[in-house]
Amino acid sequence: MGETTVNREYKDRLFKIIFGRQDHKEWTLSLYNALHGTNYDNVEDVEINTLEDAVFMGMKNDVSYIFNDTMNIYEQQSSICPNMPIKGLMYAGRLYDKYIKLHGLNIYGRRQVSLPVPKLVVFFNGPDDTEDEKELLLSDAFSNETKGSSDISVRVRMLNINQGHNKALLEACKVLNEYSWFLSEVRKNAGAMGIENAVDLAINEMPSESELKAFLEGNRAEVKMSCLTEYDEEATMRAFREEAMEEGMEAGMKAGMEEGQDLHLIEQICKKIAKGKNISTIADEVEEDEQTVDELVKVIMTFEAGNLDIKEIYMKWKGLK
Repeated sequence: MGETTVNREYKDRLFKIIFGRQDHKEWTLSLYNALHGTNYDNVEDVEINTLEDAVFMGMKNDVSYIFNDTMNIYEQQSSICPNMPIKGLMYAGRLYDKYIKLHGLNIYGRRQVSLPVPKLVVFFNGPDDTEDEKELLLSDAFSNETKGSSDISVRVRMLNINQGHNKALLEACKVLNEYSWFLSEVRKNAGAMGIENAVDLAINEMPSESELKAFLEGNRAEVKMSCLTEYDEEATMRAFREEAMEEGMEAGMKAGMEEGQDLHLIEQICKKIAKGKNISTIADEVEEDEQTVDELVKVIMTFEAGNLDIKEIYMKWKGLK
């Protein structure tokens, strides 16, 4: 692929192109039915209300729609993100604000307003191996001491839609199954031939009876761009994680080295104090400035001469005790 950037003018994900557009409401409703075990067929009742300006990593908010008195908020992710409840809370707040204004609801009146119930789902199709379904909770972001006292609760269902997972769901929604198969084929071949060629191959090899085949064939350019953008995001997130891990390791090693040097300095100063040497002499011999030595001597003198614990002295000096 060469060097790429995540921002390709905020192109939509393929998931949104398939399930979040006005002209694909039948696919949106099919996904709803598969998730809820229903068989609704009136696509005119599906009200797409996706936030077009909600952007994450150069990608717009995926799919949200109102149907059957529910506010359905869907995200497709190729990387596991435990912070989806936070994003879901933010999306829901903006969607409710939009809904209240659109329907002229008075939230300051004496009468209780009626709102659609929120349903938050993440469809995971990344390379990481994870269970079929996982529950993500906003409370996981709180400390153990405070999570039980929160006045706000958010739950997100994360569903693994890779081939071989959630078979009942994929069988219930033919288009979701075809979408899953298509992306697995693209991922399988992308490393050897590049994303664009992998997209072409997957489209060509898709069975002729597939509902998605004609659509993908007629929109190759947009499909390729969406896949390129998604893979850019996936690679960028992976790079972020690796960089953060490296920085953490480096910081830990640096901190460990600095602590070791400080402990050695304290040990040296203790020995020289025992020999009756003054601060100026000690500073000169340990090659440290007199202010630092003076600070350490004052801390050391708070301990009994026969009970000098180098680690305890270090902790007190650093204000960790």
